[in-house]
Amino acid sequence: MTPSSRPVAVVTGATGGMGGVIAAELAGLGMHVVTVARNPGLAEALHARVARGPGSLEVIPGDLASRAGILAAAQAIAAEHPSVQVLVNNAGAHFAERRVSPDGLELHIAVDYLPATGLTLLLDEQLRRGRARIVDVASDTLRDTRRITLLGRPRPATLDPDDLHDLTRLNPAEGFVPFEAYARAKLLTVTAGYELARGLGADGVTVNAVHPGIVATGIIDDVVPAALKPIGGLIRRAMLTPEQGAAAALRLATDPALHSVTGRYFVRSAETRTPPVSYDRDVQAALRAATERFLAVGDRGSAPRR
Repeated sequence: MTPSSRPVAVVTGATGGMGGVIAAELAGLGMHVVTVARNPGLAEALHARVARGPGSLEVIPGDLASRAGILAAAQAIAAEHPSVQVLVNNAGAHFAERRVSPDGLELHIAVDYLPATGLTLLLDEQLRRGRARIVDVASDTLRDTRRITLLGRPRPATLDPDDLHDLTRLNPAEGFVPFEAYARAKLLTVTAGYELARGLGADGVTVNAVHPGIVATGIIDDVVPAALKPIGGLIRRAMLTPEQGAAAALRLATDPALHSVTGRYFVRSAETRTPPVSYDRDVQAALRAATERFLAVGDRGSAPRR
């Protein structure tokens, strides 16, 4: 079977621990896996893993932290693959201080929100043709932004509807807290996913989000409170492995029993409710409109949209 005749799975963040497992497992099922890498050299180990199985790997050089990078990646995928059967939006990062992308977005919004929703919007036709299963890898910080949760009540991430009309207003400098900014970006992804699930469902496309558990990845090193840094090694050993974390996303992407399940959020395998604001359709509509304006969806230079 040639790469072009295999089912296509797009996996972002595949040069990292959990993303690499997801990509390798999908390739092991015989899929042609496409990933976008800012540093393609980091994908060499993934190439070696995929080469041992029945699938294949394609690496597109690019930076999904920029509008231009998202547009270019979508164009490259659409040009080579008329249909996409799986999209796993796994790319993500936590930043210890406020930074702004070249496009004027706070960096958590640029990395943890925009690529997932942007690729879903820009690959609309390909996803519909493939009756795709879309999985957004989220974080349960969206339901509780406290870094130490032993005492007190959960403190969900918040969204100010007045800020949703302009993505550059999200996570402003005033009152900026890095962990809350990260959680807000993940909440935005889930909120957008609920709206996308309704629109794509008529063509058999599913959109779900999942918190894979507390996985020992690079993000953990940034979010562990300073007081706990001395026992960081012990903390990591108590966490899930990348393989265990990847299983939650792979389940949504491949389990036949879930082929029609859409518009849901899971904490590992347990369906769970998200903050009430995420279900507000006016909020969802405002967020989508702002995202489409920012990406100029439908303009020349973007991937075709149905």
